Amino acid sequence: MNYIVFDLEWNQSNTGKEKEVKTVPFEIIEIGALKLNDSFEITDKFNRLIKPQIYHEMHHITKKLIHLHMEELKDECFFKEVAEDFLTWCGTDYMFCTWGSLDLTELQRNMRFYNLPPLSDRPMKFYDVQKLFSIAFEDKKSRRTLEYAIDFLNIRKDIPFHRAFSDAYYTAKIFACLDKSVLNNISFDVFVTPKSRKEEVYMVFDNYTKYISREFDSKQDVLSDREIMSTKCYLCRRNIKRKIRWFSPNGKHYYSVAYCNNHGFMKAKVRIRKAEDDKMYAVKTTKFISEEDMLDIKEKQERAKQQKRERNKHIK
Repeated sequence: MNYIVFDLEWNQSNTGKEKEVKTVPFEIIEIGALKLNDSFEITDKFNRLIKPQIYHEMHHITKKLIHLHMEELKDECFFKEVAEDFLTWCGTDYMFCTWGSLDLTELQRNMRFYNLPPLSDRPMKFYDVQKLFSIAFEDKKSRRTLEYAIDFLNIRKDIPFHRAFSDAYYTAKIFACLDKSVLNNISFDVFVTPKSRKEEVYMVFDNYTKYISREFDSKQDVLSDREIMSTKCYLCRRNIKRKIRWFSPNGKHYYSVAYCNNHGFMKAKVRIRKAEDDKMYAVKTTKFISEEDMLDIKEKQERAKQQKRERNKHIK
């Protein structure tokens, strides 16, 4: 299998002079990529500019960041042709790798706009190298800039940052520094969400689980689903007693804590998200925590209750 490490540059509506197209808020104007083999060796390169069809004025921030002008794009091919060439270049057996989670989603948004076949019919596996860097070298939670990671690993800066190919090149260099054991930490792009229970994603990692639900018509339907809101020990595979009932400090994230007699306190977090078709789905994670962490969540629950009481006073 090959690893396709890619990066995109995109343009957007410039302060209202060109109205934003809601289905494509970011129009891709450059694709840069490198192909790595199983030994993380670079075997091929892809680097193409794209002639815009949606936004014909360069956004002032984009121009300042990547030093690219519209005049440089006028003789290039349109997105559809470049994207088809890129996917042909990728081959058939590969895994995408990106710095962060945005590029794969925006690639698919642009592809959908030009009626290109979808990359997948369900959530798509990929490697988020930004996350893998944090897991391999830091605290697993922080998300550093690309240049920070390059400096941290003492990788030579031999080409400028902030262009698609150069950022893909540096991402590939960081990826090559990873131990292969870190690759167990797969990410999922959810541009295409599960449409049925059969397509739902359930993964057990080293110290937590992730579950991506199918789509629902409403938030209430999500919160009423037994599978999403259950508290089951992912090691014993048994239902366990809830110690802290589900609560939400913000209406988007929901927390609970249950207790397993064999494995201790287990925290569950449900994030409710909107799919591309405006339906709702949930991303649920569970992990075992200390008693101290459990007490911190209990305090968060009490603060949420107090805030709700204060809001209700103002309403009355």
